[in-house]
Amino acid sequence: MKQVVPRLLRRIVILANKNKPEAESFVQDIHAYLTKRNIDNDIVFTLDADEEIHLHPDTDLAIILGGDGTVLSCARLLHPYGIPMLAVNLGTFGFITEVCKDEWKEAFEMYEAGLSAVSRRLMVRVSVNRNDEKVFQAHGLNEMTLAASGISKMVSLDLHINGTNVARIRSDGIIVATPTGSTGYSLAAGGPIMDVDLDALIINPVCPFTLSNRPLVIAGEDVVNIVVREKQKTQISLTVDGQVFFPLQEGDRVTVEKARSKALLVVSPERNYYEVIRDKLNWSGGMHA
Repeated sequence: MKQVVPRLLRRIVILANKNKPEAESFVQDIHAYLTKRNIDNDIVFTLDADEEIHLHPDTDLAIILGGDGTVLSCARLLHPYGIPMLAVNLGTFGFITEVCKDEWKEAFEMYEAGLSAVSRRLMVRVSVNRNDEKVFQAHGLNEMTLAASGISKMVSLDLHINGTNVARIRSDGIIVATPTGSTGYSLAAGGPIMDVDLDALIINPVCPFTLSNRPLVIAGEDVVNIVVREKQKTQISLTVDGQVFFPLQEGDRVTVEKARSKALLVVSPERNYYEVIRDKLNWSGGMHA
């Protein structure tokens, strides 16, 4: 039997989406609870995906209040520090934010007692090289997308995996998704659902001109390179997690690879991943499924 080891929580940061109406009162409830427990805590209201904040070096846990979008922006902020996230859903859907508002205290106390696991989620590192110079780099928890800026415009891309020229893709765009992101934009574009603990990536062409271009699951250690071909008929943009944007030019080489660090998410004590996707996707067999 695995030994249960309580966790010492010296300091906690509460990161709340300031655009959620109930966030402020909820933050005060959590602050009062932690203060009564003599646990130091910091409060940060955030919304800007590119916002930088200063974290106290003793921070042991982040309580995230918002929806999946809030968790995505916080994951980019926290992953280099190895700070676990207890994500509490104030949004409307919540694939990543598994913990409901009325469960947060139980989830926190179970984590503190060493009874909750931490899911180590693969993230991607995305960089753009232009004329042998790196002009962009970002990290993402869900996916990286290359797409036409214009409506109903096709782009032409060369796909390389580990240096091998795999395909020339003409499509509305291409998605490289993580297992966490497999239930996001990639799923809407016809991609597979993956277990979040897998070490793998999904390459998913969006509405490809050639129907043989299908979603491809590759090993997490594989390196993906996408080259923007010349004579495009539209502008092309790169998006990370639907929040970070960068305009591309012809000849740009986009590299997507596994990040060195991972996003750490406290697992809900009430439900596992398969229960979450069953409920969120209405896999009940009824007319709405």
